[in-house]
Order: sequence, then C-alpha cells, then structure tokens
Amino acid sequence: MTHNRWPGFILLILTFSFITTVFHCPVFAEPQKNFLWKAQSKTNTVYLLGSVHFMKKDVYPLSKRIEESFDVSDVVVVEADVNNMGQIDVMELAGTALYPENDSLGNHVSKDTYELVKKELGDAGVPLLLIDKQKPWFLALTITSLKFLQLGFDPSYGIDAYFLRKASGTKSVQELESVDFQMKLLSGFSDKEQEAFLVYTLRDLALLDKELDKLIRAWETGDTNTMESIAMKSVSKDKDMLSVYEKLIFDRNRNMVSKIEDFLKTKKTYFVIVGAGHLIGNQGIIALLRQKGYLVEQL
Repeated sequence: MTHNRWPGFILLILTFSFITTVFHCPVFAEPQKNFLWKAQSKTNTVYLLGSVHFMKKDVYPLSKRIEESFDVSDVVVVEADVNNMGQIDVMELAGTALYPENDSLGNHVSKDTYELVKKELGDAGVPLLLIDKQKPWFLALTITSLKFLQLGFDPSYGIDAYFLRKASGTKSVQELESVDFQMKLLSGFSDKEQEAFLVYTLRDLALLDKELDKLIRAWETGDTNTMESIAMKSVSKDKDMLSVYEKLIFDRNRNMVSKIEDFLKTKKTYFVIVGAGHLIGNQGIIALLRQKGYLVEQL
C-alpha cells in the first residue's frame, strides 16, 4: 500500500497511516509487541519493521526494541530510498502521470467516477484543470497526500524517512525496489485498473476517520489481525480491485521475500523497513518466510 510515496505506501497509507497515542499496559499484562519481527536462518538475522510513510511527531521516540534492532544492524533496507527522489526524470514522470494536451481524465473513466472525483477534489479546492490532466494512478496519490497533510501527517516523520536519516553516514542503505520501479508499476495499469484504484482510494478515505483509532492501536501493539481485517475490508468486495491488489501487494511480497532470503545467506545483519501491509496475511512476507522454513518471531 508501497512508500516513498508510491505503491507500498498508497494502499497502506490509506489503511495504515497511523499516528500513535500513548498506550499504557497494566504491569501484569503480556509484554507489548511491536510491528517488528526477527527472521533467522542458520547463519544470520534480518529484522523486519512495518512502516507508516506519513506520521506525526508524537510517535517519537519509538520503542526501545525497535531502536535496538536498528542499532545492532549493519545494513538498512527500504522499499525505495526517498532521498533519491531528486534523481527522477521530471519529463518522464510527466509523461506517465499526466495526459497530453488533447486528452483528459474524463476520456478514461466512467461518468460516475469523473463526477465523484470532481466533487471530492472540488470540495478540497483543487482546480478542475489540475484534476483533468492527471491520470487516475497519479490522482490517487494526489488525493491521498492532500488528505493526510490536511490531517496533520507529515512524510518527514514517516518511519522509513526517520531511519534513513539515522542511517546517513553510519550504515549502508539498500533498496528492495526503487522509486522508478514503483512509478512504472502504477503507470503500467490499464485504464480499468487505474479507475478501480482511484475509486478505492476515494472510498477508503471516507472510512478513515472511523477506523483511525483502531489502526493506531493495531500498529502500536503489533495487532496484525485487526490491521488485516481493515485493510482487506474494501478490497474483498471489489473484483477489479483484487487484481490491482495482487500486483501492488502480493506479487511484490514474493519478490521482496526472495531478496530477504538473499540477506539471510550473508553474514551481515539487515534492518528491513517495508509498508506495514506487506507483512500481514497469509500472503504477507512473514507468512511466506515461515512457509520457507525460517524462524520468524514478533518482537
């Protein structure tokens, strides 16, 4: 849902954009879990942290367990290094994100979808000219970013951005994917898939206020069941969106697991940060690693 303001982030920031509130456990309760796992092979360890790409300052400091896992790691790995955003070819981005002069959004989505977009973004004060020129996948990013900025979230407080700053000059940084890869994935969707993605984005933003408290608590306490039930609620009812979700989440999970297996064969300790939604469910990274026989423990 995939950062990093791209697929690993899009679906996930819609359902996993949590700010945190202080959560106090009674002294007799079980130790609180984090959205953090330790995966082990016979020779090596990889830490896996679920990321939230837009955050509020209140979330910091993070738990001691998370910080300690980062400290003992040699390499930090993110889906896409947001510090490399400046390397994006602006002209190439414009070509994949915007319609040419003689084309517009209304030619590629249904009348109902177009009217819904105009209403939602018109109410937010976005000029119609700007709406018309954006392709649905990019418009979904615009809508998402505007909503979370409006709610007081800031990408500079995102979990991945925080650890990239900490790693600067002290640890090696690698990417599981890249900004370019994620951009091409989204822009490669068919018109039908892009429209489903856009409608899904609009619909889930409307649910955000109702689910936000649950999501905050789920991330804070490592509650994967609650997170999964909310994440899949809308997708499971939309056949078109299931195909998009397969490409945005499940296919990428399998590719990420392959790279994590390579990390587990080395002698360096890795701290891997991925969108929280990549870690959950029976097709999530945690389940896939366990199926392959690795010992994976939630911390």
